[in-house]
Amino acid sequence: MRSGGTGCTISGVVTPVGTYSTFIGSQELKLPLVPIAEDLAIALLITVDYGVSFSAKAGAEIAELLAPYDVDVVASVATMGIPLAIEVTRSLGLDDYLIFQKTPKIHLKDAIDEPVKSITTGAQQRLLFDRNRVGAVANRRVAVVDDVVSTGASIQAALNLLRRVGAIPVAIGALVTESGAWKATLGDDAALVHALGAIPIFRRDASGEFIADWSGDAMPPGRVKAV
Repeated sequence: MRSGGTGCTISGVVTPVGTYSTFIGSQELKLPLVPIAEDLAIALLITVDYGVSFSAKAGAEIAELLAPYDVDVVASVATMGIPLAIEVTRSLGLDDYLIFQKTPKIHLKDAIDEPVKSITTGAQQRLLFDRNRVGAVANRRVAVVDDVVSTGASIQAALNLLRRVGAIPVAIGALVTESGAWKATLGDDAALVHALGAIPIFRRDASGEFIADWSGDAMPPGRVKAV
């Protein structure tokens, strides 16, 4: 599982060091490998880059995984989780959904918040939950959906917020899980995760090439390949 190249930065834009092909449910994508540190790269999945049909199909397939859990409301994290939340909600035959924010907005001055740190930003952030939306989830069965479950930090913050207001998280749906760090972060909640695929992170070896690192996870046989 290798991807060569050293990558470079032009006018502040990081160029990919290779590509990584993976199945997300029934759909195959070729993801750019993007360095986020000198010796670390990720297969970057930007949901909105793949169009409406991709999200619609993936959302329907995640909804199939979540259907047995009698979900009342779908919740997600801005911004990449928004199109997925809409499509999963639609496919489950629901209407209402909830989005947690990471940037302050005028209606969130009195928000309920949880700290969270993202692997892509590296900065400490706050996950914000509009108090006016507590009634939408209190005492209801909630599925949290997101594009990538990586460190598990955003998902854990979302679960914490939901439980603080009396919601009942019953499932976590994702396009992909990334490597294995999320399992330690989520603990017992890791059993709630249902994903359409799995991807590794990539670490540079002594030769300078980026090598797939599953951190103890077994690669899904016949489902993932690197190019």
